[in-house]
Amino acid sequence: MTLVTSRPAAVAPARNRRRLRPRRPIKFGFLLGPFLLLALWAAASGSGLLDPRFLSAPWTVVTTAADLIENGRLQDNLLASVQRVVLGLAIGVPLGTVLALVSGLSRWGEAVVDGPIQIKRAIPALALMPLLILWLGIGEVMKVTVIAVGVLVPIYIHTHNGLRSIDSRYVELAETVDLGRGAFIRKVVLPGALPGFLLGMRFAVTTSWLFLVVAELINSTSGIGYMMDLARTYGQTDVILVGIVLYGLLGLFSDAGVRLVERRALSWRRTLAG
Repeated sequence: MTLVTSRPAAVAPARNRRRLRPRRPIKFGFLLGPFLLLALWAAASGSGLLDPRFLSAPWTVVTTAADLIENGRLQDNLLASVQRVVLGLAIGVPLGTVLALVSGLSRWGEAVVDGPIQIKRAIPALALMPLLILWLGIGEVMKVTVIAVGVLVPIYIHTHNGLRSIDSRYVELAETVDLGRGAFIRKVVLPGALPGFLLGMRFAVTTSWLFLVVAELINSTSGIGYMMDLARTYGQTDVILVGIVLYGLLGLFSDAGVRLVERRALSWRRTLAG
């Protein structure tokens, strides 16, 4: 009588294992989608599917952009818009971070701060515009304030979430070694909240361009939004598309810049993205 013994299944060699995670990142892969969109736009315009009265062809937009650069309009308006966004980020990002720290490290702070932030999160930017105009007028202060308030919310939300997601074992270790409050914030809180903060920055930089559009459509005399609104008055579809493309590119490359910083700052993490 022969005894049949069960053998454990052989482990597949490493070279034959099925690879489940995504492969290595594609260099400049973030540009592939926009290029495909541009190709579809060009194909539809060249075949006559798109009426140039409603949507100008890409080559018309490029020619218009060159004309705007030649007479200096594009550079001047772009500089005005970038200055507003930079100022809005410079105010909104630190303020959102501080509020997140207050709310994330204190139950009383959370009780006082979190509710108003969630209320602001639910209120559209356009609903605040009449009140901000009454308080601040229609000048640059109002426009920068709109951007700063819009930027504050994603920074707060994601940084606060990052703080509350810190592993409690690190907090217990800090208490065991009797770490001071300042050292605890520097060595545990800030590194632990960094992934959430950088995710909030990705939302913040793109949100800043969205709020800029809203701000520049209110009695502006400079900026990309002003240029587009003036073009709407005269029915210049090509100029409007130049502004839209410019907003899109600014948002795309702003997000790409933050993602680059994120990869460098969080290179120690082992994630699905690699």
